[in-house]
Amino acid sequence: MPEGGAMSDAAPKAATDPGTSTGTSTGEGAGPTLAVGRRAGLLVTLVLGGLTATPPLSMDMYLPALPEVTRTLHAPAATVQLTLTACLAGMALGQLVVGPMSDRWGRRRPLLAGLAAYVVATALCALAPTVELLVACRLVQGLAGAAGIVIARAVVRDLYDGVAMARFFSTLMLISGVAPVVAPLIGAQILRATDWRGVFVLLTGVGLLLAAVVWTRLPETLPAAERHTGGVGEALRSMRRLLGDLPFTGYMLTGGFAFAALFAYISASPFVVQEIYGASPQTFGLLFGVNSVGLVLIGQLNGRVLVGRVRLDRVLAVGLAVVVLAATALLLMTTGVFGEVGLAPVAAALFVLMSAMGVTLPNAQTLALTRVRHSAGSASALLGTSSFLIGAIASPLVGIAGERTAVPMAVVQLAAALVASACFVGMCRPWTKAGAEGAVN
Repeated sequence: MPEGGAMSDAAPKAATDPGTSTGTSTGEGAGPTLAVGRRAGLLVTLVLGGLTATPPLSMDMYLPALPEVTRTLHAPAATVQLTLTACLAGMALGQLVVGPMSDRWGRRRPLLAGLAAYVVATALCALAPTVELLVACRLVQGLAGAAGIVIARAVVRDLYDGVAMARFFSTLMLISGVAPVVAPLIGAQILRATDWRGVFVLLTGVGLLLAAVVWTRLPETLPAAERHTGGVGEALRSMRRLLGDLPFTGYMLTGGFAFAALFAYISASPFVVQEIYGASPQTFGLLFGVNSVGLVLIGQLNGRVLVGRVRLDRVLAVGLAVVVLAATALLLMTTGVFGEVGLAPVAAALFVLMSAMGVTLPNAQTLALTRVRHSAGSASALLGTSSFLIGAIASPLVGIAGERTAVPMAVVQLAAALVASACFVGMCRPWTKAGAEGAVN
């Protein structure tokens, strides 16, 4: 077994070798299969990066407007935070549907249908007159946006194996990482010219652009011969097989609870930074962008330096340890153990926590997907659904004590990081190579 642990130092699958062209059609209106060369590979990378940027765009561009939404819709902060929870829950549940659909009908058609629904739902968010209707529209927006998330991961699994897959995920993190860097900044600038509804108007335009690019530029990556034809029953059996594999489930839960720590930050930070520490929306956007830069840079260190040289289990273990330490520091600061602290030390601890996600999240996903030979859509759906559902549960918990304390955020982050670490140690057994031997299906 190579040093990469569960990862073999594999090149991309044969279908994606530079210079190889598969110009055949998958039939049934699915569009051309991927004609791969360096130029096509770069284009597909950019499209997949755009698809994975949909969640941070939908979430983060809206974050600076949360306090304004509470005022204009006359709703409490905990209720407004449900607009984040609804979108996240929708993205989680939608993946359970879209993942198996993409295994049966290919990647293009479910993706295009999801993007069309995303555009409609986002436009309705801009028109919502009450917080209850906004929550409902955000749920539909999340359900539709799930297509981009789950199918982008499935396409990567179609094309890559082993270390190459880990490196590609790190590349996607660089591309999609631009979204959380610029999204709050854009959202804050929109608030200078208009109200929070303008954020959703812009997101509608982004959805239209992405749908047009996918329609014209993203080829089919799942040939007809490799698709499942068993319907819902076969999809459920496939998911049951995946969940029956202890290492796969362990990596899934590890990534899910790590994402919960991340989402606790996403949900609570607008109130912590702006309401507790008195920062402006522009300052919040800047701090959020700096934290996202840390995540992207560590992700690139992971993909370009660590992958292939250090076992991914070891890198994942270090990432989890750093998250636990950062969350512990935040809890000590917010509970007053160090006395009165300003925004700077809290922001520093959040930066460390966010940066550690650059090795934690992609490696957990890669190690899980390496267990899967077929049913990449179903596996991707389980990974995404678990992460988004756990994150959706974390969101309202961070506001349970009101808007004037950051203690719940730190408690949720530390608890989630500890559970993630326990799942990793207890289920993945990183000190052995058991999880590296063989795939589920």
